[in-house]
Amino acid sequence: MTIVGEVTDEVLLGIAGIAATLVGTFIVAVFFYLDSVLHRSRGAAGSASDRYMRAGARWVLIAYSLPLIVPLALVGAEPVWARGAFLVFAAALVVATVDTTRRILKKGATRRSPALAANEVCTSLAVVALVVLPWMLGGSNPSPSDFVPSLLLALAIGFTSTATVIMSVFDAERTPVPDPDPAVSSRRSATRRS
Repeated sequence: MTIVGEVTDEVLLGIAGIAATLVGTFIVAVFFYLDSVLHRSRGAAGSASDRYMRAGARWVLIAYSLPLIVPLALVGAEPVWARGAFLVFAAALVVATVDTTRRILKKGATRRSPALAANEVCTSLAVVALVVLPWMLGGSNPSPSDFVPSLLLALAIGFTSTATVIMSVFDAERTPVPDPDPAVSSRRSATRRS
């Protein structure tokens, strides 16, 4: 069963180009966040919300890396290498999904943002679909066209997660920021004294 007709190398390289653009843009956004007042007000690496943001950034980078690397492997390498690259990045995405889900359940991780929680549920379901689609469509030996729905799904969930995080930052600016964790504050003051 094939949903997508036979794909050309140009289509695969186009998907990789879109993914590369999104990765670059996301990395710039992460640098802006790290330099922001919001990041510093959250207690940097000590708060639950910042640990969730770091886990989420790792997740988005993996989600964008899958449609970047796999099409390049489909075009430039043997099919076995493309399947291997897909399995490695899909497994990393599953592990990152479990990590972000674990972190979102921690108190204060989302700053009471229902959009982040809803996005976590939707993307977790999409990751399951993304992982199994090539083998559902192509059997034990999927063709390059069988990977395209998963690659497009990875782009979509990466994009929606990025948009959701951006919107949650706007929500966070309206929410009063609590004092940083006492353990983090005492470590910082001890570091300043030395």
